[in-house]
Amino acid sequence: MEITMMMYLIPSLIMFGCGVYGFITRKNMIAILISLELMLNSVDINFTVFNRFLFPGQMEGMFFTLFAIGIAAAETALAIAIVINVFRAVNKVDIRELTKMKF
Repeated sequence: MEITMMMYLIPSLIMFGCGVYGFITRKNMIAILISLELMLNSVDINFTVFNRFLFPGQMEGMFFTLFAIGIAAAETALAIAIVINVFRAVNKVDIRELTKMKF
């Protein structure tokens, strides 16, 4: 059985859809962050798959993926720091309860 591009893209599409749904419907900042990470991981899968199937001898997709993973790690650290500071100020991480960014 030959592995086609669609065998990778369909799970990636499902992951991205779940991430968008979670990002839109969740009100907890941690759940929104997890949904955002799910979307970023889906994009990383797409980078790797398109590189593998369209340009098999080159490594640009892999480098884009490694760069995206590094950016996602930095973004996660910054977002967690923001969530911790918001929790210290308001004692909540529910975005419905937050009306101002300046406390």
